[in-house]
Amino acid sequence: MSATHIHATVRATHATPPRARSRGVRFAQPSIAALPKTSTTRCPGLSSRGALRGDDALAASILGGSTATRATHLTSRKPTVVVVAAGGASQTAKGRMCVAISGASGFVGSRLVAKLLAGGHEVRVLTRDVNAARMALRGSMTGGNVTFVSPEKWAAAIPGCTGVVNLAGEPISTRWNPAIKAEIMASRIKATKRIADAIAACEPDRRPGVLVNASAIGFYGTSETRTFDEEAPAGGDYLSKVCQAWEATAEEVERTCDGATRVVVLRLGIVLDRDGGALGKMLPTFQIFAGGPMGDGAQWFSWVHREDAVGIVVESLTNPEMRGPVNVTAPNPVRMGEMCAALGRTLGRPSWLPVPDFAIQALLGEGATVVLQGQKVAPNAALKAGYKFKYERIDDALQNILR
Repeated sequence: MSATHIHATVRATHATPPRARSRGVRFAQPSIAALPKTSTTRCPGLSSRGALRGDDALAASILGGSTATRATHLTSRKPTVVVVAAGGASQTAKGRMCVAISGASGFVGSRLVAKLLAGGHEVRVLTRDVNAARMALRGSMTGGNVTFVSPEKWAAAIPGCTGVVNLAGEPISTRWNPAIKAEIMASRIKATKRIADAIAACEPDRRPGVLVNASAIGFYGTSETRTFDEEAPAGGDYLSKVCQAWEATAEEVERTCDGATRVVVLRLGIVLDRDGGALGKMLPTFQIFAGGPMGDGAQWFSWVHREDAVGIVVESLTNPEMRGPVNVTAPNPVRMGEMCAALGRTLGRPSWLPVPDFAIQALLGEGATVVLQGQKVAPNAALKAGYKFKYERIDDALQNILR
């Protein structure tokens, strides 16, 4: 909802790196319904009141398919044993968690999957295309257990999970027309409602303790003068309305489950890392000495390092103090011109060639407002809940990413 996926589309195309080859991963393709029924219990990691306990890493993301598949990574350490029952529940070793995830192959989701599996947890990828998701996540599967679940089996995969993470949504980095705008809205609402309905249908003792649902800082609209924390009202533009509908669909879970499932809404800012997102698209132009800000550079750029974005998802899954809207942005936002100057310093390249407003408007039409207008966002909820940012300042983040 922010400019995350748009910023350098107007400058250069971003080459997709070749997919990493997976070593030691073996895939089988059983149907969930075909597996033998087993007696199952709620995944460990939940207190009797349904709040997550422990600080195990958790999270994940998107893509989809037609059959449910399971991947077990063979490593020197003994993997967590997972049994998928006809009802979709699982049993894991004591202290481990299982999380159902949509959007797992996305920019944030793929890193979350890797972190979760590295901790020995179970991941259930809720996807529209099983084969595509499995290929996209090969480089993220470094250990643990993964089950890929197609849409018709999502409702069977969610009961018994400790939590659900929903990061799915159609990209906004394109020129909008009425059909595309309708799909941007529908893709978010449809996936969220499917998940919300599945959680509501769970037996109380097998209901996930938390739903972590994506949104974006586009919720607030744009401004050059205001600072938006989680208490700020919604804006009135198209992307704000998308975020409002997206969040309302997720928040229905608290009402239908009488508060038994905690709902965290992550208003994501501009997520930075080398291999994707806004920064991944900006790098090529700076590397050829042609970098510079979009428009006049005065618009706010509320960023977050991908490692902290993952960390806040983990915090949302494991910390019962995290509830409701949470801004996923670093404590020190910058203006676009400052961001580009910092990027130039880090790379040893100038930031001297701005992209004029009219060029962006010609390319993106109505969507150009996401690039040319920003918002200054404060992560008050995450800080209040005790989250410690690893990267609070843009220079430190860029040096870590580009070192």
